[in-house]
Amino acid sequence: MLVSLHVKNLALIQETEVFFGPHLNILTGETGAGKSIIIGSVGLALGGRGDRDLIRTGADYALIELVFQLEKEGQIEKVKKLDIPIEEDGLVILQRRIMPQRSISKVNGETVNARLLKELSGVLIDIHGQHDSQQLLQTKKHLEILDDFAGEEFSRIKREIKEKYQFYRKIQEKLAETDLDEREKERQLSLARFEVEEIENASLKAGEDEELEKQYQKMSNSRKIAENLGIVHILTGYDQEGSAGEAVGRALRELNSVSAYDSVLDEMAVMLTDIDGLLNDFNRSVSDYLSDLEFDQNDFLQVEERLNTINRLKDKYGSTIEEILLYKENREEELQRLIDADAYRDKLNAQLRDARGALELVCTRATEIRKKAGKKLAKLFIEALQDLNFNQVDFAVEVERKDSIGPDGWDEVSFMISTNPGEPRRPLANVASGGELSRIMLALKTITAGQEDKDTFIFDEIDTGISGKTAWKVSRKLAVLGKSRQVICITHLPQIAAMADNHFIIEKKSMEDSTSTAIMEIGGTDILNELARMLGSDTITENSLANARELKEMAANTKQY
Repeated sequence: MLVSLHVKNLALIQETEVFFGPHLNILTGETGAGKSIIIGSVGLALGGRGDRDLIRTGADYALIELVFQLEKEGQIEKVKKLDIPIEEDGLVILQRRIMPQRSISKVNGETVNARLLKELSGVLIDIHGQHDSQQLLQTKKHLEILDDFAGEEFSRIKREIKEKYQFYRKIQEKLAETDLDEREKERQLSLARFEVEEIENASLKAGEDEELEKQYQKMSNSRKIAENLGIVHILTGYDQEGSAGEAVGRALRELNSVSAYDSVLDEMAVMLTDIDGLLNDFNRSVSDYLSDLEFDQNDFLQVEERLNTINRLKDKYGSTIEEILLYKENREEELQRLIDADAYRDKLNAQLRDARGALELVCTRATEIRKKAGKKLAKLFIEALQDLNFNQVDFAVEVERKDSIGPDGWDEVSFMISTNPGEPRRPLANVASGGELSRIMLALKTITAGQEDKDTFIFDEIDTGISGKTAWKVSRKLAVLGKSRQVICITHLPQIAAMADNHFIIEKKSMEDSTSTAIMEIGGTDILNELARMLGSDTITENSLANARELKEMAANTKQY
Protein backbone atom coordinates (compact mmCIF):
# COMPACT_ATOMS: atom_id res chain seq x y z
CA MET A 1 0.00 0.00 0.00
CA LEU A 2 0.98 3.66 -0.25
CA VAL A 3 2.53 4.48 3.11
CA SER A 4 3.42 8.12 2.64
CA LEU A 5 3.54 11.06 0.26
CA HIS A 6 6.10 13.84 0.58
CA VAL A 7 5.85 16.90 -1.67
CA LYS A 8 8.13 19.93 -1.79
CA ASN A 9 8.06 23.08 -3.95
CA LEU A 10 5.25 21.83 -6.22
CA ALA A 11 2.79 24.49 -7.42
CA LEU A 12 1.14 25.88 -4.26
CA ILE A 13 2.78 23.31 -1.98
CA GLN A 14 5.82 24.58 -0.11
CA GLU A 15 6.40 21.31 1.72
CA THR A 16 4.00 18.75 3.11
CA GLU A 17 4.05 15.09 4.09
CA VAL A 18 1.19 12.72 4.78
CA PHE A 19 1.07 9.12 6.03
CA PHE A 20 -1.87 7.13 4.66
CA GLY A 21 -3.47 4.22 6.47
CA PRO A 22 -5.11 1.00 5.33
CA HIS A 23 -8.76 0.75 4.18
CA LEU A 24 -10.58 3.94 3.17
CA ASN A 25 -8.61 7.22 3.17
CA ILE A 26 -10.73 10.31 2.49
CA LEU A 27 -9.35 13.69 1.41
CA THR A 28 -11.57 16.77 1.76
CA GLY A 29 -11.18 20.53 1.67
CA GLU A 30 -12.60 23.76 0.36
CA THR A 31 -12.92 24.27 -3.38
CA GLY A 32 -9.58 25.55 -4.67
CA ALA A 33 -7.64 24.31 -1.63
CA GLY A 34 -5.42 22.18 -3.84
CA LYS A 35 -6.94 18.68 -3.66
CA SER A 36 -6.12 18.06 -7.30
CA ILE A 37 -2.49 19.06 -6.70
CA ILE A 38 -2.14 16.43 -3.98
CA ILE A 39 -3.46 13.61 -6.17
CA GLY A 40 -1.70 15.06 -9.20
CA SER A 41 1.63 14.83 -7.36
CA VAL A 42 1.14 11.07 -7.05
CA GLY A 43 0.68 10.85 -10.81
CA LEU A 44 3.79 12.97 -11.36
CA ALA A 45 5.89 10.69 -9.15
CA LEU A 46 4.67 7.75 -11.22
CA GLY A 47 5.91 9.29 -14.47
CA GLY A 48 3.20 11.82 -15.37
CA ARG A 49 4.15 14.76 -17.52
CA GLY A 50 5.88 17.47 -15.49
CA ASP A 51 7.37 20.77 -16.63
CA ARG A 52 9.05 23.80 -15.13
CA ASP A 53 5.71 25.61 -14.59
CA LEU A 54 4.96 23.15 -11.77
CA ILE A 55 7.96 24.32 -9.75
CA ARG A 56 6.90 26.65 -6.95
CA THR A 57 7.79 30.28 -7.63
CA GLY A 58 11.24 31.06 -6.27
CA ALA A 59 12.31 27.39 -5.93
CA ASP A 60 15.01 25.63 -7.96
CA TYR A 61 13.20 22.30 -8.18
CA ALA A 62 10.09 20.35 -7.17
CA LEU A 63 10.30 17.04 -5.32
CA ILE A 64 7.74 14.25 -4.91
CA GLU A 65 8.43 11.09 -2.95
CA LEU A 66 6.17 8.04 -2.54
CA VAL A 67 6.81 5.17 -0.15
CA PHE A 68 5.06 1.85 -0.83
CA GLN A 69 4.93 -1.20 1.44
CA LEU A 70 4.69 -4.44 -0.56
CA GLU A 71 3.19 -7.50 1.11
CA LYS A 72 1.62 -9.60 -1.66
CA GLU A 73 3.91 -12.18 -3.22
CA GLY A 74 2.45 -11.63 -6.69
CA GLN A 75 3.16 -7.91 -6.49
CA ILE A 76 6.70 -8.48 -5.17
CA GLU A 77 7.48 -10.94 -7.99
CA LYS A 78 6.27 -8.50 -10.65
CA VAL A 79 8.50 -5.76 -9.25
CA LYS A 80 11.49 -8.12 -9.16
CA LYS A 81 10.90 -9.06 -12.80
CA LEU A 82 11.42 -5.39 -13.64
CA ASP A 83 14.91 -5.66 -12.05
CA ILE A 84 13.93 -3.10 -9.43
CA PRO A 85 15.50 -3.56 -5.98
CA ILE A 86 13.18 -4.00 -3.00
CA GLU A 87 14.23 -3.15 0.54
CA GLU A 88 14.36 -5.98 3.08
CA ASP A 89 11.20 -4.71 4.77
CA GLY A 90 9.33 -4.66 1.44
CA LEU A 91 9.61 -0.90 0.92
CA VAL A 92 9.71 0.66 -2.54
CA ILE A 93 10.60 4.37 -2.51
CA LEU A 94 9.87 6.42 -5.64
CA GLN A 95 11.39 9.86 -5.91
CA ARG A 96 11.03 12.38 -8.71
CA ARG A 97 12.89 15.66 -8.88
CA ILE A 98 11.55 18.15 -11.44
CA MET A 99 14.05 20.82 -12.53
CA PRO A 100 13.75 23.59 -15.13
CA GLN A 101 15.63 21.66 -17.82
CA ARG A 102 14.89 18.05 -16.93
CA SER A 103 13.54 15.65 -14.32
CA ILE A 104 15.12 12.66 -12.61
CA SER A 105 13.24 9.62 -11.26
CA LYS A 106 14.69 7.12 -8.82
CA VAL A 107 13.43 3.91 -7.26
CA ASN A 108 15.18 2.85 -4.06
CA GLY A 109 18.07 5.10 -5.00
CA GLU A 110 18.54 3.83 -8.57
CA THR A 111 17.74 6.09 -11.52
CA VAL A 112 15.00 4.72 -13.80
CA ASN A 113 13.62 5.79 -17.19
CA ALA A 114 10.03 6.77 -17.94
CA ARG A 115 9.15 3.42 -19.53
CA LEU A 116 10.25 1.41 -16.49
CA LEU A 117 8.50 3.85 -14.15
CA LYS A 118 5.25 3.42 -16.07
CA GLU A 119 5.50 -0.38 -15.82
CA LEU A 120 6.20 -0.13 -12.09
CA SER A 121 3.25 2.19 -11.49
CA GLY A 122 0.98 -0.35 -13.20
CA VAL A 123 2.02 -2.89 -10.55
CA LEU A 124 1.77 -0.63 -7.50
CA ILE A 125 -1.31 1.54 -7.87
CA ASP A 126 -4.55 2.16 -9.77
CA ILE A 127 -5.55 5.81 -10.27
CA HIS A 128 -9.01 6.72 -11.59
CA GLY A 129 -10.13 10.18 -12.57
CA GLN A 130 -12.78 11.63 -14.85
CA HIS A 131 -10.70 10.77 -17.92
CA ASP A 132 -10.54 7.09 -16.93
CA SER A 133 -14.32 6.95 -16.58
CA GLN A 134 -14.66 8.39 -20.08
CA GLN A 135 -12.66 5.46 -21.41
CA LEU A 136 -15.65 3.27 -20.53
CA LEU A 137 -17.39 4.79 -23.53
CA GLN A 138 -14.90 3.15 -25.91
CA THR A 139 -15.78 -0.36 -27.11
CA LYS A 140 -12.06 -1.16 -27.34
CA LYS A 141 -11.91 -0.67 -23.57
CA HIS A 142 -14.86 -3.06 -23.16
CA LEU A 143 -12.87 -5.83 -24.89
CA GLU A 144 -9.89 -5.14 -22.64
CA ILE A 145 -12.03 -5.24 -19.48
CA LEU A 146 -13.75 -8.50 -20.46
CA ASP A 147 -10.46 -10.18 -21.41
CA ASP A 148 -8.89 -9.19 -18.09
CA PHE A 149 -11.95 -10.51 -16.27
CA ALA A 150 -11.72 -13.83 -18.13
CA GLY A 151 -8.52 -14.55 -16.21
CA GLU A 152 -5.08 -16.06 -16.72
CA GLU A 153 -6.31 -19.05 -18.76
CA PHE A 154 -7.77 -16.71 -21.35
CA SER A 155 -4.57 -14.64 -21.49
CA ARG A 156 -2.81 -17.75 -22.81
CA ILE A 157 -5.43 -18.07 -25.55
CA LYS A 158 -4.92 -14.39 -26.44
CA ARG A 159 -1.18 -14.99 -26.81
CA GLU A 160 -1.96 -17.96 -29.06
CA ILE A 161 -4.28 -15.79 -31.19
CA LYS A 162 -1.58 -13.16 -31.55
CA GLU A 163 1.06 -15.72 -32.57
CA LYS A 164 -1.21 -17.41 -35.12
CA TYR A 165 -2.35 -14.03 -36.48
CA GLN A 166 1.24 -12.89 -36.99
CA PHE A 167 2.03 -16.16 -38.81
CA TYR A 168 -1.10 -15.74 -40.97
CA ARG A 169 -0.15 -12.16 -41.85
CA LYS A 170 3.40 -13.22 -42.74
CA ILE A 171 2.07 -15.73 -45.29
CA GLN A 172 -0.29 -13.06 -46.65
CA GLU A 173 2.66 -10.74 -47.18
CA LYS A 174 4.64 -13.45 -48.96
CA LEU A 175 1.66 -14.16 -51.18
CA ALA A 176 1.30 -10.46 -52.00
CA GLU A 177 4.94 -10.41 -53.11
CA THR A 178 4.13 -13.03 -55.78
CA ASP A 179 1.42 -10.86 -57.30
CA LEU A 180 3.49 -9.53 -60.24
CA ASP A 181 2.43 -8.73 -63.77
CA GLU A 182 4.19 -10.59 -66.57
CA ARG A 183 6.40 -7.64 -67.56
CA GLU A 184 7.66 -7.15 -64.00
CA LYS A 185 8.11 -10.89 -63.61
CA GLU A 186 10.26 -11.06 -66.76
CA ARG A 187 12.30 -8.08 -65.59
CA GLN A 188 13.03 -9.73 -62.26
CA LEU A 189 13.80 -13.06 -63.95
CA SER A 190 16.25 -11.39 -66.31
CA LEU A 191 17.99 -9.53 -63.50
CA ALA A 192 18.23 -12.63 -61.28
CA ARG A 193 19.65 -14.74 -64.15
CA PHE A 194 22.25 -12.05 -65.00
CA GLU A 195 23.42 -11.71 -61.38
CA VAL A 196 23.66 -15.48 -60.81
CA GLU A 197 25.55 -16.01 -64.09
CA GLU A 198 27.91 -13.11 -63.39
CA ILE A 199 28.90 -14.57 -60.02
CA GLU A 200 29.08 -18.13 -61.40
CA ASN A 201 31.33 -17.08 -64.27
CA ALA A 202 33.75 -15.53 -61.82
CA SER A 203 34.34 -18.98 -60.20
CA LEU A 204 35.12 -17.41 -56.85
CA LYS A 205 36.96 -19.27 -54.11
CA ALA A 206 36.95 -18.37 -50.43
CA GLY A 207 40.18 -16.59 -49.42
CA GLU A 208 41.21 -16.07 -53.04
CA ASP A 209 41.11 -12.29 -52.79
CA GLU A 210 43.52 -12.19 -49.84
CA GLU A 211 46.09 -14.35 -51.66
CA LEU A 212 45.78 -12.25 -54.82
CA GLU A 213 46.28 -9.05 -52.82
CA LYS A 214 49.56 -10.44 -51.47
CA GLN A 215 50.74 -11.39 -54.98
CA TYR A 216 49.72 -8.02 -56.36
CA GLN A 217 51.58 -6.14 -53.65
CA LYS A 218 54.70 -8.24 -54.26
CA MET A 219 54.55 -7.86 -58.05
CA SER A 220 53.76 -4.14 -58.08
CA ASN A 221 56.68 -3.44 -55.72
CA SER A 222 59.11 -5.97 -57.23
CA ARG A 223 61.53 -3.35 -58.64
CA LYS A 224 62.01 -1.65 -55.27
CA ILE A 225 62.27 -5.05 -53.55
CA ALA A 226 64.91 -6.19 -56.07
CA GLU A 227 66.99 -3.04 -55.70
CA ASN A 228 67.01 -3.17 -51.90
CA LEU A 229 67.60 -6.92 -51.68
CA GLY A 230 70.46 -6.63 -54.21
CA ILE A 231 72.23 -4.23 -51.86
CA VAL A 232 71.49 -6.56 -48.92
CA HIS A 233 72.97 -9.50 -50.90
CA ILE A 234 76.18 -7.60 -51.58
CA LEU A 235 76.54 -6.31 -48.01
CA THR A 236 76.07 -9.78 -46.50
CA GLY A 237 78.03 -11.65 -49.17
CA TYR A 238 81.63 -12.82 -49.54
CA ASP A 239 82.62 -11.45 -52.93
CA GLN A 240 83.13 -7.76 -52.23
CA GLU A 241 85.79 -6.37 -49.95
CA GLY A 242 84.27 -4.88 -46.79
CA SER A 243 81.11 -7.00 -46.98
CA ALA A 244 79.85 -8.73 -43.85
CA GLY A 245 80.63 -12.24 -45.18
CA GLU A 246 84.15 -11.34 -46.28
CA ALA A 247 84.86 -9.62 -42.91
CA VAL A 248 83.52 -12.51 -40.84
CA GLY A 249 85.52 -15.01 -42.93
CA ARG A 250 88.76 -13.06 -42.43
CA ALA A 251 88.06 -12.70 -38.68
CA LEU A 252 87.44 -16.44 -38.43
CA ARG A 253 90.78 -17.22 -40.11
CA GLU A 254 92.62 -14.92 -37.72
CA LEU A 255 90.89 -16.44 -34.68
CA ASN A 256 91.58 -20.01 -35.80
CA SER A 257 95.30 -19.23 -36.07
CA VAL A 258 95.52 -18.56 -32.30
CA SER A 259 92.67 -20.72 -30.88
CA ALA A 260 95.04 -23.55 -30.04
CA TYR A 261 96.71 -21.44 -27.37
CA ASP A 262 93.64 -20.96 -25.18
CA SER A 263 90.38 -22.91 -24.76
CA VAL A 264 88.43 -19.68 -24.46
CA LEU A 265 89.64 -18.64 -27.88
CA ASP A 266 88.57 -22.00 -29.19
CA GLU A 267 85.02 -21.42 -27.89
CA MET A 268 85.00 -18.01 -29.56
CA ALA A 269 86.05 -19.65 -32.80
CA VAL A 270 83.09 -22.06 -32.55
CA MET A 271 80.68 -19.14 -32.00
CA LEU A 272 82.06 -17.19 -34.92
CA THR A 273 81.83 -20.31 -37.09
CA ASP A 274 78.09 -20.49 -36.27
CA ILE A 275 77.70 -16.81 -37.18
CA ASP A 276 79.49 -17.41 -40.46
CA GLY A 277 77.16 -20.33 -41.22
CA LEU A 278 74.02 -18.32 -40.42
CA LEU A 279 75.21 -15.38 -42.51
CA ASN A 280 75.98 -17.71 -45.39
CA ASP A 281 72.46 -19.27 -45.15
CA PHE A 282 70.86 -15.81 -45.02
CA ASN A 283 72.84 -14.63 -48.07
CA ARG A 284 71.79 -17.72 -50.01
CA SER A 285 68.10 -17.16 -49.05
CA VAL A 286 68.33 -13.60 -50.38
CA SER A 287 69.79 -14.92 -53.60
CA ASP A 288 67.02 -17.50 -53.98
CA TYR A 289 64.30 -14.85 -53.29
CA LEU A 290 65.83 -12.59 -55.96
CA SER A 291 65.74 -15.49 -58.44
CA ASP A 292 62.06 -16.18 -57.70
CA LEU A 293 61.20 -12.45 -57.85
CA GLU A 294 61.37 -12.45 -61.57
CA PHE A 295 57.89 -12.85 -63.16
CA ASP A 296 56.21 -12.47 -66.46
CA GLN A 297 54.37 -9.18 -67.13
CA ASN A 298 51.37 -11.20 -68.29
CA ASP A 299 51.19 -12.83 -64.84
CA PHE A 300 50.98 -9.39 -63.26
CA LEU A 301 48.22 -8.29 -65.65
CA GLN A 302 46.24 -11.47 -64.94
CA VAL A 303 46.45 -10.93 -61.17
CA GLU A 304 45.44 -7.29 -61.59
CA GLU A 305 42.49 -8.19 -63.83
CA ARG A 306 41.33 -10.94 -61.44
CA LEU A 307 41.41 -8.51 -58.51
CA ASN A 308 39.42 -5.96 -60.52
CA THR A 309 36.77 -8.61 -61.25
CA ILE A 310 36.48 -9.59 -57.58
CA ASN A 311 36.35 -5.96 -56.39
CA ARG A 312 33.66 -5.15 -58.94
CA LEU A 313 31.55 -8.02 -57.60
CA LYS A 314 32.19 -6.83 -54.04
CA ASP A 315 30.85 -3.39 -54.94
CA LYS A 316 27.64 -4.99 -56.20
CA TYR A 317 26.97 -8.02 -54.04
CA GLY A 318 28.92 -8.00 -50.78
CA SER A 319 32.06 -6.84 -49.02
CA THR A 320 33.63 -10.34 -48.95
CA ILE A 321 33.71 -13.38 -51.23
CA GLU A 322 31.64 -15.26 -48.65
CA GLU A 323 28.93 -12.56 -48.79
CA ILE A 324 28.95 -12.63 -52.60
CA LEU A 325 28.46 -16.41 -52.62
CA LEU A 326 25.63 -16.10 -50.07
CA TYR A 327 23.99 -13.45 -52.25
CA LYS A 328 24.22 -15.86 -55.19
CA GLU A 329 22.45 -18.60 -53.16
CA ASN A 330 19.63 -16.23 -52.26
CA ARG A 331 19.24 -15.06 -55.84
CA GLU A 332 19.17 -18.68 -57.04
CA GLU A 333 16.29 -19.32 -54.63
CA GLU A 334 14.55 -16.19 -55.89
CA LEU A 335 15.15 -17.26 -59.47
CA GLN A 336 13.67 -20.66 -58.78
CA ARG A 337 10.69 -19.04 -57.06
CA LEU A 338 10.06 -16.84 -60.11
CA ILE A 339 10.42 -19.80 -62.47
CA ASP A 340 8.07 -21.89 -60.33
CA ALA A 341 5.82 -18.93 -59.46
CA ASP A 342 2.55 -20.80 -59.94
CA ALA A 343 3.67 -23.77 -57.84
CA TYR A 344 5.08 -21.44 -55.20
CA ARG A 345 1.84 -19.45 -55.10
CA ASP A 346 -0.20 -22.64 -54.79
CA LYS A 347 2.02 -23.71 -51.88
CA LEU A 348 1.53 -20.36 -50.13
CA ASN A 349 -2.24 -20.51 -50.68
CA ALA A 350 -2.33 -23.93 -49.07
CA GLN A 351 -0.29 -22.63 -46.14
CA LEU A 352 -2.61 -19.63 -45.89
CA ARG A 353 -5.69 -21.84 -45.74
CA ASP A 354 -4.13 -23.95 -43.00
CA ALA A 355 -3.04 -20.86 -41.06
CA ARG A 356 -6.50 -19.31 -41.43
CA GLY A 357 -8.12 -22.49 -40.21
CA ALA A 358 -5.85 -22.68 -37.15
CA LEU A 359 -6.50 -18.99 -36.42
CA GLU A 360 -10.27 -19.35 -36.76
CA LEU A 361 -10.22 -22.37 -34.47
CA VAL A 362 -8.55 -20.48 -31.62
CA CYS A 363 -10.75 -17.41 -32.31
CA THR A 364 -13.83 -19.63 -31.94
CA ARG A 365 -12.53 -20.86 -28.59
CA ALA A 366 -11.91 -17.27 -27.55
CA THR A 367 -15.46 -16.27 -28.50
CA GLU A 368 -16.94 -19.06 -26.40
CA ILE A 369 -14.87 -18.07 -23.36
CA ARG A 370 -15.69 -14.39 -23.84
CA LYS A 371 -19.43 -15.07 -24.03
CA LYS A 372 -19.30 -17.22 -20.92
CA ALA A 373 -17.23 -14.64 -19.04
CA GLY A 374 -19.51 -11.85 -20.37
CA LYS A 375 -22.59 -13.47 -18.78
CA LYS A 376 -20.79 -13.81 -15.47
CA LEU A 377 -19.50 -10.23 -15.64
CA ALA A 378 -22.98 -8.89 -16.51
CA LYS A 379 -24.53 -10.65 -13.52
CA LEU A 380 -21.91 -9.24 -11.15
CA PHE A 381 -22.24 -5.82 -12.77
CA ILE A 382 -25.98 -5.72 -12.22
CA GLU A 383 -25.54 -6.61 -8.55
CA ALA A 384 -22.81 -4.01 -8.10
CA LEU A 385 -24.81 -1.33 -9.94
CA GLN A 386 -27.90 -2.03 -7.85
CA ASP A 387 -25.75 -1.45 -4.76
CA LEU A 388 -24.93 1.93 -6.28
CA ASN A 389 -28.61 2.96 -6.64
CA PHE A 390 -29.17 1.71 -10.19
CA ASN A 391 -32.38 0.07 -8.96
CA GLN A 392 -33.91 -1.00 -12.28
CA VAL A 393 -30.73 -1.49 -14.23
CA ASP A 394 -30.40 -4.04 -17.00
CA PHE A 395 -26.89 -4.76 -18.21
CA ALA A 396 -25.40 -7.16 -20.75
CA VAL A 397 -22.05 -7.82 -22.35
CA GLU A 398 -22.52 -8.41 -26.07
CA VAL A 399 -19.84 -10.38 -27.94
CA GLU A 400 -20.26 -10.15 -31.70
CA ARG A 401 -18.08 -11.39 -34.52
CA LYS A 402 -16.51 -8.77 -36.80
CA ASP A 403 -15.87 -9.26 -40.51
CA SER A 404 -12.12 -9.10 -39.98
CA ILE A 405 -9.60 -10.83 -37.72
CA GLY A 406 -6.96 -8.95 -35.75
CA PRO A 407 -4.34 -9.78 -33.12
CA ASP A 408 -7.15 -9.92 -30.49
CA GLY A 409 -9.33 -12.21 -32.60
CA TRP A 410 -12.56 -11.43 -34.43
CA ASP A 411 -14.76 -10.37 -31.50
CA GLU A 412 -16.18 -6.93 -30.79
CA VAL A 413 -17.39 -6.40 -27.22
CA SER A 414 -20.01 -3.83 -26.23
CA PHE A 415 -21.41 -2.97 -22.82
CA MET A 416 -25.15 -2.54 -23.19
CA ILE A 417 -27.23 -0.92 -20.46
CA SER A 418 -30.74 0.23 -19.64
CA THR A 419 -31.26 2.33 -16.52
CA ASN A 420 -35.03 2.68 -16.88
CA PRO A 421 -37.68 -0.09 -16.81
CA GLY A 422 -39.14 -0.82 -20.23
CA GLU A 423 -36.29 0.80 -22.11
CA PRO A 424 -34.22 -1.49 -24.32
CA ARG A 425 -30.53 -1.91 -23.64
CA ARG A 426 -28.39 0.50 -25.60
CA PRO A 427 -24.63 1.06 -25.89
CA LEU A 428 -23.13 2.54 -22.74
CA ALA A 429 -21.93 5.61 -24.63
CA ASN A 430 -25.53 6.46 -25.61
CA VAL A 431 -26.97 6.20 -22.11
CA ALA A 432 -24.61 6.97 -19.23
CA SER A 433 -24.14 10.46 -17.84
CA GLY A 434 -20.94 11.67 -16.15
CA GLY A 435 -22.19 10.71 -12.67
CA GLU A 436 -23.37 7.33 -13.88
CA LEU A 437 -20.01 6.64 -15.51
CA SER A 438 -18.22 7.28 -12.21
CA ARG A 439 -20.50 4.79 -10.46
CA ILE A 440 -20.12 2.24 -13.24
CA MET A 441 -16.33 2.54 -12.95
CA LEU A 442 -16.57 2.04 -9.18
CA ALA A 443 -18.77 -1.01 -9.70
CA LEU A 444 -16.19 -2.40 -12.13
CA LYS A 445 -13.34 -1.91 -9.65
CA THR A 446 -15.23 -3.68 -6.86
CA ILE A 447 -15.74 -6.64 -9.21
CA THR A 448 -12.18 -6.87 -10.55
CA ALA A 449 -10.19 -5.79 -7.48
CA GLY A 450 -9.85 -9.36 -6.27
CA GLN A 451 -8.14 -10.34 -9.54
CA GLU A 452 -5.42 -7.69 -9.20
CA ASP A 453 -2.24 -7.64 -7.13
CA LYS A 454 -2.45 -3.87 -6.73
CA ASP A 455 -3.02 -2.80 -3.14
CA THR A 456 -3.85 0.86 -3.67
CA PHE A 457 -6.74 2.49 -5.55
CA ILE A 458 -7.08 6.25 -5.92
CA PHE A 459 -10.40 7.80 -6.95
CA ASP A 460 -10.62 11.43 -8.00
CA GLU A 461 -14.06 12.91 -8.82
CA ILE A 462 -15.82 9.61 -8.10
CA ASP A 463 -18.74 11.63 -6.70
CA THR A 464 -19.32 13.71 -9.83
CA GLY A 465 -23.03 14.34 -10.43
CA ILE A 466 -24.38 12.41 -7.43
CA SER A 467 -25.96 13.32 -4.09
CA GLY A 468 -28.41 12.11 -1.44
CA LYS A 469 -29.21 8.40 -1.40
CA THR A 470 -26.88 7.68 -4.29
CA ALA A 471 -24.01 9.28 -2.38
CA TRP A 472 -24.68 6.88 0.50
CA LYS A 473 -24.62 3.95 -1.89
CA VAL A 474 -21.29 5.08 -3.35
CA SER A 475 -19.80 5.56 0.11
CA ARG A 476 -20.84 2.03 1.10
CA LYS A 477 -19.28 0.59 -2.07
CA LEU A 478 -16.04 2.45 -1.36
CA ALA A 479 -16.07 1.03 2.15
CA VAL A 480 -16.56 -2.48 0.74
CA LEU A 481 -13.61 -2.00 -1.61
CA GLY A 482 -11.62 -0.63 1.33
CA LYS A 483 -12.04 -3.91 3.22
CA SER A 484 -9.48 -5.68 1.01
CA ARG A 485 -7.61 -2.75 -0.54
CA GLN A 486 -6.25 0.64 0.41
CA VAL A 487 -8.55 3.26 -1.11
CA ILE A 488 -7.67 6.95 -1.36
CA CYS A 489 -10.56 9.15 -2.42
CA ILE A 490 -11.05 12.89 -2.89
CA THR A 491 -14.64 13.93 -2.25
CA HIS A 492 -16.84 16.95 -1.60
CA LEU A 493 -19.77 14.85 -0.33
CA PRO A 494 -20.25 14.44 3.46
CA GLN A 495 -21.86 11.01 2.98
CA ILE A 496 -18.62 9.67 1.48
CA ALA A 497 -16.38 11.57 3.90
CA ALA A 498 -18.25 10.13 6.90
CA MET A 499 -17.27 6.62 5.79
CA ALA A 500 -13.54 7.37 6.18
CA ASP A 501 -11.25 5.14 8.18
CA ASN A 502 -8.59 7.83 7.86
CA HIS A 503 -9.67 11.43 7.18
CA PHE A 504 -7.33 14.08 5.76
CA ILE A 505 -8.07 17.75 5.19
CA ILE A 506 -6.40 19.88 2.55
CA GLU A 507 -6.10 23.58 3.31
CA LYS A 508 -4.76 26.60 1.49
CA LYS A 509 -3.19 29.30 3.65
CA SER A 510 -2.34 32.78 2.49
CA MET A 511 0.43 34.83 4.05
CA GLU A 512 1.70 38.31 3.25
CA ASP A 513 3.62 37.39 0.13
CA SER A 514 2.75 33.75 -0.61
CA THR A 515 0.07 31.06 -0.65
CA SER A 516 0.64 27.46 0.41
CA THR A 517 -1.36 24.21 0.33
CA ALA A 518 -0.91 21.55 3.02
CA ILE A 519 -2.53 18.26 3.97
CA MET A 520 -2.98 16.85 7.49
CA GLU A 521 -4.83 13.98 9.13
CA ILE A 522 -7.70 14.94 11.42
CA GLY A 523 -9.70 13.13 14.07
CA GLY A 524 -12.33 13.53 16.74
CA THR A 525 -13.89 16.98 16.87
CA ASP A 526 -11.99 18.12 13.75
CA ILE A 527 -13.73 15.41 11.72
CA LEU A 528 -17.15 16.54 12.99
CA ASN A 529 -16.29 20.17 12.19
CA GLU A 530 -15.26 19.22 8.65
CA LEU A 531 -18.42 17.15 8.11
CA ALA A 532 -20.51 20.06 9.40
CA ARG A 533 -18.81 22.34 6.89
CA MET A 534 -19.45 19.86 4.08
CA LEU A 535 -23.13 19.67 5.12
CA GLY A 536 -23.35 23.32 4.20
CA SER A 537 -23.02 25.03 7.56
CA ASP A 538 -21.29 28.43 7.30
CA THR A 539 -21.04 28.58 11.06
CA ILE A 540 -20.34 25.54 13.21
CA THR A 541 -23.27 25.20 15.62
CA GLU A 542 -24.51 22.53 17.97
CA ASN A 543 -27.16 21.56 15.41
CA SER A 544 -24.63 21.26 12.58
CA LEU A 545 -22.33 19.23 14.82
CA ALA A 546 -25.25 17.01 15.80
CA ASN A 547 -25.98 16.38 12.12
CA ALA A 548 -22.32 15.58 11.50
CA ARG A 549 -22.23 13.25 14.50
CA GLU A 550 -25.35 11.45 13.28
CA LEU A 551 -23.83 11.09 9.82
CA LYS A 552 -20.65 9.60 11.27
CA GLU A 553 -22.62 7.17 13.42
CA MET A 554 -24.68 6.06 10.44
CA ALA A 555 -21.46 5.39 8.53
CA ALA A 556 -20.00 3.45 11.46
CA ASN A 557 -23.13 1.28 11.63
CA THR A 558 -22.93 0.64 7.90
CA LYS A 559 -19.31 -0.53 7.88
CA GLN A 560 -18.51 -4.03 9.04
CA TYR A 561 -14.77 -4.30 9.48
